[in-house]
Amino acid sequence: MIPKTMRAVVLKRHGGLDALEFETAWPVPEIGPDEVLIKVAACGMNNTDVNTRAGWYSKSVTEATTGGAYETLDGTADNTWGGAGIQFPRIQGADVCGTVVAAGAKADQALIGKRVITDNWLRDWDDPMNMHKTGYFGSEADGGYSEYTKTNWRNVAAVESELSDAELATFSCSYSTAEGMLDRASVGAEDTVLVTGASGGVGGALIQLAKRRGAKVVALASPAKHGDVAKCGPDAILPRAPDNLPAALHEAIGQDKVSVVADIVAGDYFPTVIDALDRGGRYVTSGAIAGPIVSLDVRTLYLMDLSFFGSTVNPPHIFPNLVGYIERGEVKPMLAATYALEDFHAGQQAFIDKKHTGNIVVTP
Repeated sequence: MIPKTMRAVVLKRHGGLDALEFETAWPVPEIGPDEVLIKVAACGMNNTDVNTRAGWYSKSVTEATTGGAYETLDGTADNTWGGAGIQFPRIQGADVCGTVVAAGAKADQALIGKRVITDNWLRDWDDPMNMHKTGYFGSEADGGYSEYTKTNWRNVAAVESELSDAELATFSCSYSTAEGMLDRASVGAEDTVLVTGASGGVGGALIQLAKRRGAKVVALASPAKHGDVAKCGPDAILPRAPDNLPAALHEAIGQDKVSVVADIVAGDYFPTVIDALDRGGRYVTSGAIAGPIVSLDVRTLYLMDLSFFGSTVNPPHIFPNLVGYIERGEVKPMLAATYALEDFHAGQQAFIDKKHTGNIVVTP
């Protein structure tokens, strides 16, 4: 029996953690003909949740991601990832693992009873390659910080795995983001990839997925986290911002340049990682947690024949490929901690504090 109400964490406005309210009798979503209803078992946290809540995506904000409210937020409607305003109230959370308990008339009925994870990119399935017609689960539509959620049946995949619900909830956002970045930059076995922010969920995924492609990987992370980062299998681990990066690279891997920088940090260290790129190198980014405004010597860009890639909306093949990697054991989860739904504030504060390595998951 599907209940009429559920527990949920609901974002009521932009602001600090107090903008998120724990509700005990929120309406269970009603599904449309192309949708499935999922009983949520676990939902991973990600930076998009924090950035959207705080309004960090607005061009009026130039600071690093802090997780707090921004005084500079000027009320303009550009404060979500897609440059439009969010509709409140909103249930966030994109990384759902759960069981399909109902399906609309046009949905795949075989999904009922299956344990699934969600593809976060909401598409016009008659025009799936059109990036202008995309939305994000937990941003343009309610997500998984609740006991039940709904999505288009094409946005879920059954996963055959011995991993726990919480472990499966670490993959969808972080690993899809990382695989999208590597796909966009055409990373292959001939590459040496420098990964910034390697102790985070996306950073750990970048290491594993670049290694899966046969690349050599150098990770940048705080020394206290090197032991955990090593579990992802990089060829070398350096401090997160070496004073002399070429010398550190040479000592670690015998070369002072890399062919690819996979960056989710940006900030003041951006010029240093750009200078680490060899001629013809590629820079790809899907984040700027240390600050979105950077300094670039354009001469380096053109004289070194560099290519820059932004990576946000993934092509449709990324998600099913990731499900295959999971089922074949080619990637492993980096589960740092779990929090109950009613302890959401504590969990997101821990996520913001970044003392963990890997992913934090909420378990309704």
